[in-house]
Amino acid sequence: MTAGAVDVLVIGGGQAGLAAGFYLHRLARDAARGRGGPAPSYAILDANDQPGGAWQYYWDTLELFSPAAYSSLPGYRMPPWTGAGNPSAEHVVAYLRAYEDRYGLPVHRPVTVHAVEDHPEGGYRTRTDRGTWASTVVINATGSWRRPFIPRIAGTQEFTGTQLHTTGYRGREPFAGRRVVVVGGGNSGAQIAADLLPAASVTWVTRRPPRYLPDEVDGRALFALATDHVQAVGRGEPSPGGVGSLGDIVAVPPVRRARDAGRLKAQPMFSAFTPTSIRWDDGRTLEVDAVLWCTGFRPDLAHLRPLGLSMDGTVPATVGDPSTGSGDRPGLFFLGYGDWCGPASATLIGVGAPARATVAAATDHLTRALENSRRK
Repeated sequence: MTAGAVDVLVIGGGQAGLAAGFYLHRLARDAARGRGGPAPSYAILDANDQPGGAWQYYWDTLELFSPAAYSSLPGYRMPPWTGAGNPSAEHVVAYLRAYEDRYGLPVHRPVTVHAVEDHPEGGYRTRTDRGTWASTVVINATGSWRRPFIPRIAGTQEFTGTQLHTTGYRGREPFAGRRVVVVGGGNSGAQIAADLLPAASVTWVTRRPPRYLPDEVDGRALFALATDHVQAVGRGEPSPGGVGSLGDIVAVPPVRRARDAGRLKAQPMFSAFTPTSIRWDDGRTLEVDAVLWCTGFRPDLAHLRPLGLSMDGTVPATVGDPSTGSGDRPGLFFLGYGDWCGPASATLIGVGAPARATVAAATDHLTRALENSRRK
């Protein structure tokens, strides 16, 4: 079954895919007004049933690090948030749905991408559960939500209690009255531990002592720090210090209240499970009912295996400024995975600049590909 042929295929319909869609839409708008050359055709494939990307799966009490005015994608500011604190995940989902509708972005869903391959006639062939797409360019914006990471701990299979990753946590109610261990010293671990405190007996476990960013630091400052760090490194200059130089945890109000009340104290990482407990190296044990793994994610890139990409450590090798282009596959781009493909590109406020640069690079590649085909 053939699904279609386009110049640019965007894989992923979350915030990064929509940001790329905005700049592709703008090219089409400008072409319709007689400005610029012909606009590339494009489509966006989304594995979810509904708009909202990973935000539709976050827990109910999650809130952003920044106010709505500093949490927007390019072209359309997030509507004001009238609740307490910063916008909720539900507010973000509504915003992304409105963003998609505002620009009439051609999102196809639900579509599961199985493999991206070389096309016999050049470019790429993308196989999905709803047909095969041909394109000259692929912008991969799949994020990491579908690839949660859980470390290997001795005795994991023997533990008879509940084990859940961040991806499965939606609220404290199922854990009421239970003994819960929250593993992870980042934002998710701190926020979920604080969220559980009113309902459960919580033990927070981290590999190193928690490092809180200064209380006045929010998403605006984080974006500026990440940008300064990546730009300095790109120029071959000493880094002024990225986000990690300040700490790991943004002290959003619920976390700050729990911390200041002395209720958010971390224990060192345990070393093993028993059927009903966790055990530390010093022999201490703790009977627990559930373990929540707030231990992060890995980029969701399994569908790119047929391309045999070169790797730079644990991520594909990339080039460009920002470095969103594949190092060995012209016409393949990565968007929205973090600093390795654009400063703070995994955030709402940070993905706009690398999206703009990626679409510009994709357009240049299309022009070169067309010129090469004419010479043949």
